[in-house]
Amino acid sequence: MKWHHVKDNWPAFSEAILDRWPDADEESLEDIDGDHAAFILYIAELTGQEPGDARDEVRDWLEGELPADVVMDERHDDHSISLSGKYVPEGEDESDDDSRFGDDE
Repeated sequence: MKWHHVKDNWPAFSEAILDRWPDADEESLEDIDGDHAAFILYIAELTGQEPGDARDEVRDWLEGELPADVVMDERHDDHSISLSGKYVPEGEDESDDDSRFGDDE
């Protein structure tokens, strides 16, 4: 994932941040509000690392999966639908109504 995912969806990342850095403080995270440099400095202070080492740790964390709250955000629906096209049989449209499959009223 890229930092813009984190910044644009900062509240949704709180749980993932707290999972990775359990000593992090929710109020401090709210104050950081997606600021990359501030987050790195906070992690450096929290873990007792140099900022460069904290930046590497944050970079490693960014290689993980997006939290479900971010993935399920309605703003990503069109993109997710277009990606699903590779699973749709030829001749069908990934945006077609799927009521014939029984999951729509």
